[in-house]
Amino acid sequence: MESLFPVLQSHPGPSILVCSLFFRLAHRLLQTLPVPKLVKQDDFRSWKWRNLSVSMVHSLLTGTWAVTCVIRYPAMLYEQLIFFSPSSFLTGYFVQDAGDIILTGHAKGSWEFLLHHALVIWCFLYALYTQLYVAGAVIALFVEVNSVTLHLRLMLKLAGAQSSAVYQINKLLNVFTYITFRLSAQFYLTWYIVHNYASLDHGGYFLVTMVVMNIMILIYFYRLLRADFLPRRKSCVGQNGTHNNSRKFLSD
Repeated sequence: MESLFPVLQSHPGPSILVCSLFFRLAHRLLQTLPVPKLVKQDDFRSWKWRNLSVSMVHSLLTGTWAVTCVIRYPAMLYEQLIFFSPSSFLTGYFVQDAGDIILTGHAKGSWEFLLHHALVIWCFLYALYTQLYVAGAVIALFVEVNSVTLHLRLMLKLAGAQSSAVYQINKLLNVFTYITFRLSAQFYLTWYIVHNYASLDHGGYFLVTMVVMNIMILIYFYRLLRADFLPRRKSCVGQNGTHNNSRKFLSD
């Protein structure tokens, strides 16, 4: 496997395309798995379940890979201009996911995800083609550890399992991983850019990108805490057991 890394490194464009196709294939294969009855009753829930299933595969792969890379090469934490890791090529997932959101007609309701994906894709493309800041991209993938619990949370909501013990345990674990892997990773990278700003190529662009993403994740963290720990009046449930406004229900 490691013999392929130099080939992937020298052909980042095709590598991203291959990864995108891999996740598209995963999308098709995951459709063959059984889904909760409640999910089948609503088109939006069905699409969201498929989308989250692929996202879960991506998060498990990249989150594990990123943590493993830093454990093996701890110098990544303070020498972010060097080191190559093939995990960065899994940015192909973001290309696939953005395409899925747009082509299925959910772009308007998922504009936050598209903005996030655009920022990630641009930063990762820069790292891949210049071979700079690759270690920083790997550290940024620490957020995918938290994405596992975030995706599980939404999938449980889709299945109507908010009162289950699994959901209650996951919401606590979700807050812990959000602070430990998402907020900490983002703020560390922001600090690194500010601290080394004078010596970084295109530091201004990356600083602006990080600030925008930091604002987004803080807003989402507030919404997450409000939804799981300061619940408002429950939305109306129709006779078929589905919520009348699935998009609003799943936005928290």
